[in-house]
Amino acid sequence: MSLVVLAVDDEPPALDELAYLLNADDRVAHVHRAGDATEALRVLRDTEVDAVFLDIRMPGLDGMELARILRRFAQPPAIVFVTAYDDGAVDAFDLGVTDYVRKPVRAERLGESLRRVAGLRSAPAPAVPPDEPAIPVELAGTTRMLPRSSVRWVEAQGDYARLHTGDNSHLVRVSLATLAERWANAGFVRIHRSYLVQLRLVTELRLTNSGYVVAVDGVELPVSRRHTRELKDRLIRAAKHDWTR
Repeated sequence: MSLVVLAVDDEPPALDELAYLLNADDRVAHVHRAGDATEALRVLRDTEVDAVFLDIRMPGLDGMELARILRRFAQPPAIVFVTAYDDGAVDAFDLGVTDYVRKPVRAERLGESLRRVAGLRSAPAPAVPPDEPAIPVELAGTTRMLPRSSVRWVEAQGDYARLHTGDNSHLVRVSLATLAERWANAGFVRIHRSYLVQLRLVTELRLTNSGYVVAVDGVELPVSRRHTRELKDRLIRAAKHDWTR
């Protein structure tokens, strides 16, 4: 598939490099360029593009705000954030972006993003947003999209949160309180000021000499006194729901 893409960056050298790398990929038929969000919207008004490769930190309307506008299009293009910062990862997850590429951009990493875009363009467009949200994480120097369903529990680490999966963990720049609020509807429950767990994966709640603990994937996590009652109630309601299905 030949892709028409738009590269957006307010720094001319970075825009030149991004456009060069995109043009060098055989899957790309044409690269439009824009130096800011306003210019990008003018291009998108007159031209249909398959994907927008978008810097986040720009003067005026920034990349995150532009992405929110693009998501309201009747046929929104795929959005790939290209940024030197990782503090937009969770907001990117909320927007359902296709990928999150860290600067300096490498050709092979950009090729992976283009492969994802091509896959989306060749598949039938979903009528609703995907049921499998993902969050960008760093793994061996590469940004990957981690499905939220693979996260077992989350641990607060200062202004960051560590996402624990079945076989790994990933540090993201977002507070535990923010994740607790955003992931509540996905079954994640706050059990402690430092821990958030996927309720369906709790296999045990028991009292120890130091207080209650839960078991998740064989790992024991403390339950604070203030969260104990709510957790018990949630577990009972979940169990009753399973019995009566």
